[in-house]
Amino acid sequence: MNSIHYISTRGNQVPLSFKDAVMTGLARDGGLLIPDRIPDVSAELDAWRNLDYPDLAFRIISLFADDIPAERLRALVDSAYASFDTTEVAPVLRVGPVHILELFHGPTLAFKDVALQFLGRLFEYILAERDGRLNILAATSGDTGSAAICGVRGQQRVNIFVMHPHGRVSPLQEKQMTSVLDSNVFNLAVEGSFDDCQSIMKTLFNDLPFKDAYSLGTVNSVNWARVLSQIVYYFWAAFRVQDETNATHVQFTVPTGNFGDILAGWYAKRMGLPVRRLVLATNENDILARFFHTGIYSRGTVVPTVNPSMDIQVASNFERWLYYKLGSDPAATASKMAEFRKNNRMAIPLSRNGTVDAEIVAGTSDTTRTLATIRDYHTKHRYLLDPHTAAGVFVASQYNELEDPMICLATAHPAKFAKAIHDATGEDDLAHHPILDALADAPTRCDVVPADPAAVKAYLAARAPGA
Repeated sequence: MNSIHYISTRGNQVPLSFKDAVMTGLARDGGLLIPDRIPDVSAELDAWRNLDYPDLAFRIISLFADDIPAERLRALVDSAYASFDTTEVAPVLRVGPVHILELFHGPTLAFKDVALQFLGRLFEYILAERDGRLNILAATSGDTGSAAICGVRGQQRVNIFVMHPHGRVSPLQEKQMTSVLDSNVFNLAVEGSFDDCQSIMKTLFNDLPFKDAYSLGTVNSVNWARVLSQIVYYFWAAFRVQDETNATHVQFTVPTGNFGDILAGWYAKRMGLPVRRLVLATNENDILARFFHTGIYSRGTVVPTVNPSMDIQVASNFERWLYYKLGSDPAATASKMAEFRKNNRMAIPLSRNGTVDAEIVAGTSDTTRTLATIRDYHTKHRYLLDPHTAAGVFVASQYNELEDPMICLATAHPAKFAKAIHDATGEDDLAHHPILDALADAPTRCDVVPADPAAVKAYLAARAPGA
């Protein structure tokens, strides 16, 4: 079979190998890189069902990363998941009416570790092979920053610059990032929203002379390797639940802001995993839920909530899904994205049955419902949900009418959101973890910058070695 290459959703990028796609991050025409085909693995499902997590990850990732020798790729995968606190990597538990896929067993206690422990090692391998350097520019709404920093801290060939919205991440999320004092780590608190951080990042990546001069790379989910790594746990969880329940199909509910996590599930379904449907869960920042109900993608004002990683109005991975929805037409995709940039609004027609996508349904939680769900699950099931997962579990309850088992993605350890847990339960001592408790008196380093691309560009240029 011919190698998979990576093309842009906007059509003006020379096809790239996997390694080149990883290092490029955002396509040079401003679009997102996607594989030129999606392999059908239906015939492999029975053979994969009993593999352990690293074996399964290797099998799936190798389909898309065929320019890395098999033994080297296997070593990268094994090393990445050896950093987790359980050999299962992502345990699946039955909790009341749903199954919970726990994705917070990595070193920073968030689902981002599943991808970023692998991506950090992947960067190190490619840079050593090419005798190169990389300056990572990242935007985070909370968990990506600490997971990315953990993945590359101390590396000799990498500097990482992480922007987070000043005062809009949880105190523990901020401490996890800013307490890392390695000389290759820089934290920037941007005086704006996460959408401002993301916009700044894309502005600098679209400045091609600057991007080239400073060897910019990204760990955000615009990097295909992030989405690829997340595809694995959909297969893993479906196999576990099918074995337990004898179900033919499963459902997944995904709390989302940037659309990357649920997009990985969409790719898994397209690859042949028997997923009945995907349930998208948002909070008060409900641009995606509104879109999947109406076909109108309309930007609003970001509202700070108890689940800050979902406080996003412009979902960076939406463009990948849109490309396929528009018939894999790069010109149509570019036109729609240009329309959105100009008007903060774009629309696509609903299908004859009144839906945007029969494979994705969407719902919204809010602070009251999220906290009530945390309280309810703790009282009835003695299980503690973090506020992002709780938003997903609430929305799952609105769509759990089918016989197919519902799997809810648990995206972070509840100890990262102690205030929300207290507000939900009235108890102070529930949300703890030794990794986080150890940060209480840790020194920190962070610089506050305006929400201005020029300011971030100047900050990076003063501290990053050129190419």
